[in-house]
Amino acid sequence: MIPEPTALATFALAGGDFRLRRAVEADVGPIVGMMARDQLRSSVDSDAPERRAPYVAAFHAIDADPAHLLCVVDDAAGSVVATMQLTLLPGLARGGASRLQLEAVRVAGRLRGNGLGTAMMEWAVAEGRRRGAALIQLTSDLSRHDAHRFYGRLGFAHSHAGFKMVL
Repeated sequence: MIPEPTALATFALAGGDFRLRRAVEADVGPIVGMMARDQLRSSVDSDAPERRAPYVAAFHAIDADPAHLLCVVDDAAGSVVATMQLTLLPGLARGGASRLQLEAVRVAGRLRGNGLGTAMMEWAVAEGRRRGAALIQLTSDLSRHDAHRFYGRLGFAHSHAGFKMVL
């Protein structure tokens, strides 16, 4: 029998009790499913079983590197209802400060507005401090206006313009 993953945090919120924990390989399907249901990512991400191998390989690369932490949140029934990836980036800027990069933050649509996203972000901020990060950064698609308001309410400042190039 595989041992139950240890909770990194628990949240008692409207809508139930939730457990934030390190993701395991069995969570890859539910995580990719959340990404595939996202309108902005649906043309790129697929939770079809025949396309699972690259996601599993990526999971193992993330999980093997101590600079990365892929988290999921389970509801009381044990279903994955949220996820985020944290990456600690060392840098020379800001006097050699490390920064915590947040990626792929997702909360199931039915749970938005119940405080789960806020609880996750507050935990991530505390985890960044615990890991010695001087700042936390994230990117968000320009069309995600609700997300931008959410991040602003949490104290994140819209400070930079980002650029990406698909390779």
